[in-house]
Amino acid sequence: MNNPALPPLREVIAKHGLSASKALGQNFLFDEQLLDRIAAIPGSLKDQNVYEVGPGPGGLTRALLRAGAKVTAVERDRRCLPALEELSAAFPGQLRVIEGDAMKVDPAAEIGDPFHIASNLPYNVGTALAVGWLGGENWPPEWKSLTLMFQREVADRIVARPGTDAYGRLAILAQWRCEARIAMPVHRSAFTPPPKVMSAVVHLVPKEQPVGVRMAMLETLTAAAFGQRRKMLRQSLKPVPKALDALELVGIAADRRPETVTIEEWIELARKIDTLR
Repeated sequence: MNNPALPPLREVIAKHGLSASKALGQNFLFDEQLLDRIAAIPGSLKDQNVYEVGPGPGGLTRALLRAGAKVTAVERDRRCLPALEELSAAFPGQLRVIEGDAMKVDPAAEIGDPFHIASNLPYNVGTALAVGWLGGENWPPEWKSLTLMFQREVADRIVARPGTDAYGRLAILAQWRCEARIAMPVHRSAFTPPPKVMSAVVHLVPKEQPVGVRMAMLETLTAAAFGQRRKMLRQSLKPVPKALDALELVGIAADRRPETVTIEEWIELARKIDTLR
């Protein structure tokens, strides 16, 4: 495997006069051992396609390349492109950089073959990107796994269990289609500049989707319920046609609150509504 000697990331930053942009939600990681641990979370990446959003100066990128991955990276900060070009030269044929907004890029169209997604996501668009990758009616997805750095609060919401304050739409969206776990906590001091909050790496692997359930119906239900999460289901789900009838038919008490309803129960409720429409 090609592992060229690379200058420390701090030297790369200094050479190119880079600094993290608050407007772009950037926080750089310099700890190479930590970055290698993150790159190892999906398992062996040798000769695997990996999609990365917001590589910045290329910290996680170089760890992915060291692991033998073929990386397609999307970066909108033009200041970082020269550093990424140097990295591409050091790993011939392994790195392709797309200058652009990841919110407008379709990784499946860019890569073509199945791929992993691994990113230290920009804080300002991280959740929106994850929801996009998890959403849609087509399943299984083109990606094999998601290894994503989030603020710890967002990570906790993704893996939250019913009955907890963090449990809501994001947990249901992630867990009805994936096995989701927090793979690694990351202290704020690991970043430059240090953010105000702690972070964590979440790992998600697609699982078989339950039959007879539409994403659109599940989203409609959870939006209505968690939009008024302190209200009982009989009140919050009233605007959803057939929802109250379905509650009774599947045996979910109408005086429960949405955070007590399990993912399996939400799935059954969404399935039942569609049979009544």
